[in-house]
Amino acid sequence: MRRARRAILLLALLAGPPAALAQQPPAAVPGRPAPKAVPAKELFGRAGTPAPLAARAIGFYSKGCLAGAQALPVNGPTWQVMRLSRNRNWGHPDLVDFLERFAAQVPKVSGWNGILVGDMAQPRGGPMLTGHASHQIGLDADIWLTPSPGRELTRDEREKLSATMMVRADRRDIDPANWRPDHWKVVRAAALDPAVERVLVNAAIKKALCREATGDRAWLARVRPYWGHDYHMHVRISCPRGNPDCRGQEPPPAGEGCGAELDWWFTDEVLHPKPEKEPAKPKPPLTLADLPDACAAVLEAR
Repeated sequence: MRRARRAILLLALLAGPPAALAQQPPAAVPGRPAPKAVPAKELFGRAGTPAPLAARAIGFYSKGCLAGAQALPVNGPTWQVMRLSRNRNWGHPDLVDFLERFAAQVPKVSGWNGILVGDMAQPRGGPMLTGHASHQIGLDADIWLTPSPGRELTRDEREKLSATMMVRADRRDIDPANWRPDHWKVVRAAALDPAVERVLVNAAIKKALCREATGDRAWLARVRPYWGHDYHMHVRISCPRGNPDCRGQEPPPAGEGCGAELDWWFTDEVLHPKPEKEPAKPKPPLTLADLPDACAAVLEAR
């Protein structure tokens, strides 16, 4: 009975995608995979509303889902949400609290009027139709390294405005035409928040932080270099209390992370990798069976 109910649910989800996702082909038609084999991104990407359950982050940042999601309002006193058509301004209430708290702090530590917030999570978390391996459990948020302009952006501007590129063309340092002292102060404010587990940035941005940060530099340990992140910082908060199904990361290594481990990112091995003799086969997309069992209930909840 339970399996039959789940199959009916999945067929219903696939049959009625929101208009913004209508370009994705439905899976429940002859000749296409049965629901159990449908990529989970198609199921969660079509869920347009949050699961009416107690707030819970379920699983790992790159393999899980989100119950009881809360939306970050698209406008706040010191923030604006970008790319509204994606419907990705959802998160665990702890993430929403962090963003509101951090946004209020930014004008106090810098000359910024506020922040521009990119992708958070989908209404029920889970894998996304496009981009992001993580952002699945409502604890990740992309914050542009472009300050809020001091006026309310139109919806069209929020779709078309590009974030500012912070990395030099040779990938070895920041672009001095765009980088300002306020940038490291804003990143520091995020890393100092007790809820934050990691802040991911391009290695060139990490290099600038290591060079420019003054005073107590212990916060640098939380700022980790990672591929991409040329235009924004990816802030990840820790698993909330009372969420036993949430699996966090190991603590970052001790130290500032400004030595040999950072130097590796600027070697030819990384900047100019040799092409593989045989391209690696792409990994198959996650299915619902790959996610924690509780994610089926998150999809079913009405």
